[in-house]
Amino acid sequence: MLTDTRTRVEGLELAYRAHGVGPTLLLLHAFPLNQRMWEPQVEALADKCHVVTVDLPGFGASQSTDGDLDIDQLADIVAAFASRLGHERFVLGGLSMGGYIALALARRHPERLRGLILADTRAGADTPEGSERRLKQVEEIEHAGLKGLAESFPHTVTTPATALDRPELLEQLRHWIAETNPAAVTGALKMMARRPDATPVLAGLQVPTLVLVGETDSLTPPSEAEKLAAAIPGATLVRIPAAGHLSSLEAPKAFNRAVLDFMAQFR
Repeated sequence: MLTDTRTRVEGLELAYRAHGVGPTLLLLHAFPLNQRMWEPQVEALADKCHVVTVDLPGFGASQSTDGDLDIDQLADIVAAFASRLGHERFVLGGLSMGGYIALALARRHPERLRGLILADTRAGADTPEGSERRLKQVEEIEHAGLKGLAESFPHTVTTPATALDRPELLEQLRHWIAETNPAAVTGALKMMARRPDATPVLAGLQVPTLVLVGETDSLTPPSEAEKLAAAIPGATLVRIPAAGHLSSLEAPKAFNRAVLDFMAQFR
């Protein structure tokens, strides 16, 4: 059973887990989840990688901030967190929101990266319509709490087959969302709605990069992953069959196989 360790970074108490041996792989979780979403990866990768996961501020067991954070502040906190643990260079992976933060860190702290894993994410900023939808969600959560999001989100990010065959996964997602600090969720929605376009960063990436995408991801579809991989020099694109937006949870064996193949170059 993996247990949380705590450390203070930039005045915040962050909960994290570090497990395994080998090159360091730091994984950033999706919205509106927490580091426990990475447990299938930690268990499978620990023989070959030193896997570090962290609850972003306000999520999971990490301390909330007094106000909202923008994406650059979050990237700086992640970089400071890695330094606090003694990891000056590392492979950074992020899924969805975690991918947005990973790209911001690549822009602000490129010297820290040995490699990059971008899963079910995109480089582009929200469209005006997408941004408006997120800000409407903020209003709904401020008015009615997280119950609506906890009910709808699991079905949005998984395939119908998963909902039918693995109801326990959807129940776990509901539980993780329901126990999250609503202020962290609304802060993350505002951060994502206002994040800048990361596309200009891509051509300058000089580290090995793996792009992963669930074959039926409806939020950041394979077409987005194709554009992302095509814009990054030498990037590898892997489609994950039978998976939607949370490919690491829906199809962990295929996801882990792709990550292990990628990480072998750093050993």
